[in-house]
Amino acid sequence: MKNLISCRPESFGRYKDRALASLQQLGFEHIEIQVPAPDQVQSVAQELKSYGLQAASIGFYDKVQNADFLDKLKEAVDAATTLGASVIFTSQHAGETERKKIYETLRQAGDIAKAKNITIALETHPDLCQNATVALETMHSTEHPNIRINFDPANVHYYNENVNAVNELHQIAPYVRAVHLKDTNGGFKTWHFPAIGEGVVDWPEVFSIMNQQGMYGPFTMEMEGIEGEDLSFEETYARIEKSLDYLRSNGLI
Repeated sequence: MKNLISCRPESFGRYKDRALASLQQLGFEHIEIQVPAPDQVQSVAQELKSYGLQAASIGFYDKVQNADFLDKLKEAVDAATTLGASVIFTSQHAGETERKKIYETLRQAGDIAKAKNITIALETHPDLCQNATVALETMHSTEHPNIRINFDPANVHYYNENVNAVNELHQIAPYVRAVHLKDTNGGFKTWHFPAIGEGVVDWPEVFSIMNQQGMYGPFTMEMEGIEGEDLSFEETYARIEKSLDYLRSNGLI
């Protein structure tokens, strides 16, 4: 099988308004977008189609503690179904809320997603999935086949000291449903996310681990740049193009 490569329009930074045309020009066929409002889903679907794009995943950012979380989640699941996305990406934080309550709400969310064959993928963020140990606790406690992990190796380095992203991935691979392609210089709490292949992440091994699990995507490019830089549109575009070239030259796409 071929790996499904996607991209977030936010990877274009302040040039996000040029993202769709640029992704089409670069040869992308898939994208990760924020969940549209219910009355905008059809128009978004048509806009993506006009650029030869389809949503592989959608980002959902309502907090699990919110009273209307499950209602909003159902709207996101319906949107994902219409847009052809199989994954809902979300970043959730337990904070001061009792973990047992968080896990129960996630299970209910998993039931809603399962009804439409959608998987909810939790980002590798504190405090539910920032490393393998914590992520495994969340997976085992939630225990739902439609609640999984979005693995971001750069986040693993950003939020943890003295770690190796590949070693972390080996521990949680069966629970990973989506991967963010974001490289890093490996620094703890260091905002240094260069082009794919310019950092410390062993991308061929990441792809190999996931392919061995029968997972071929979405692998979604998330370019967040380097602190202090101010790229032109041409430089931003070139970084994404260089990242694609790296993936091709290593046989990953």
